[in-house]
Amino acid sequence: MAEEGPPEPSIDFVPALCFVPRGVAKDRPDKIVLTQAELARIIGDTQQELDEESDDEAEEGENAAEDHNDMDVDDHEDANSENRNPQDEFQFQEYDNETNANVTSLANIVDAGEQIPDEDEDSEAEDEVIKPSDNLILVGHVQDDAASMEVWVFNQEEEALYTHHDFLLPSFPLCIEWMNHDAGSEKAGNMCAIGCMDPIITIWDLDIQDSIEPTFKLGSKGSRKQNKEQYGHKDAVLDLSWNTNFEHILASGSVDQTVILWDMDEGQPHTTITAFGEKVQSLEFHPKEAQSILTGCADGFVRLFDCRDSEGVNSSSIQWKVDGEVEKVLWHPTQTDYFIVGTNDGSLHYADKRSPGQLLWSVKAHNEEISGVCFNNQMPNLLTSTSTEGTLKVWNFDGTEAKHVYEHEFNMGRLQCMRQCPEDPYTLAFGGEKPPRCAIFNIKNSIAVRRTFGIADAE
Repeated sequence: MAEEGPPEPSIDFVPALCFVPRGVAKDRPDKIVLTQAELARIIGDTQQELDEESDDEAEEGENAAEDHNDMDVDDHEDANSENRNPQDEFQFQEYDNETNANVTSLANIVDAGEQIPDEDEDSEAEDEVIKPSDNLILVGHVQDDAASMEVWVFNQEEEALYTHHDFLLPSFPLCIEWMNHDAGSEKAGNMCAIGCMDPIITIWDLDIQDSIEPTFKLGSKGSRKQNKEQYGHKDAVLDLSWNTNFEHILASGSVDQTVILWDMDEGQPHTTITAFGEKVQSLEFHPKEAQSILTGCADGFVRLFDCRDSEGVNSSSIQWKVDGEVEKVLWHPTQTDYFIVGTNDGSLHYADKRSPGQLLWSVKAHNEEISGVCFNNQMPNLLTSTSTEGTLKVWNFDGTEAKHVYEHEFNMGRLQCMRQCPEDPYTLAFGGEKPPRCAIFNIKNSIAVRRTFGIADAE
């Protein structure tokens, strides 16, 4: 009787992905060689965190039970009223130094040039080298209760796509943002930030292979046992945006109805925006105006904030209201007064930041929620959109309307995300729920797209 293989995972999909520009990655990523003592320390730290969370949950349960038992039935309503004291949810006056203490020691990183290849690995040597013409694609992958980020290599000329390496994540990834700011270093780095169901943002060095812990973290759950205060987000992180003009600033939006601007050099929140009535699902810094950040909220409002006044930022937003929940917001990369909004009912809305409250056009683009939108910096009137219904659509738009040009069904189940190749905006990556779960597609393959936008046929 033939042996049965492992069962197929019941949950297997790609919720988030991100391109890395060509030429920024090391050709041979460094590898960490851990001593037994260092591995024991990491295991111990992880177990301690789990124990502290368990102790805190148990203590909360005991306190709740004691409060309930001590409460006289006749005074039940009065006691409930007294317990409803208002609390300030976001106290950022004092922060502990936990994030700085979590920086990984680089003492035991082995330079790839010093590594002696095993004879058995010769056949894989070519794939191990990352070429200047390669893009990396960071792919968040969930299989049942395991979460990881896979680093894929994509070479457009060679039509090559394969997994280079991966590392485990502490929880379900929801968003990934690449950045070249390496906190604490004067040199440009190759880093990424990952937002998860866990409120802690993790920062990883992509030039280090086989990492088992992030370079550093943004946020802390706090610990009563160690008398550590909670700071940062209190719930899942839904979106991230790196400020390319102020490279040490990273913005995060959360289910906890806040946006935090993080100073990555300090490892601490710089500004916290609380002017939201629901979870913040999308955000993006303006491509040229470093102080401006656009946010999309489940309360149906798009808000534009000027972050120069950190104290008055909550009362200084410009707003646009749309029907439904805002799933995506995105600035036009070349016509930077304009932006697109995608909602959970499949609608797209186009607006001008100089005209508060007004929408230039709206279109019912999909039957389900918008999961991705991309402009094209080489073709300013070309827009692409994806939806959880599993379809990509291409639009030809101007200041008054959007016309449907082309659509493609990927047969990957619900499309969860879409991102654009930095060097070729016609090449898009998608994450879905069915094999292959991650796909690359060039919209110039469509005759309709080439004809509509005057793109020459490939020879």
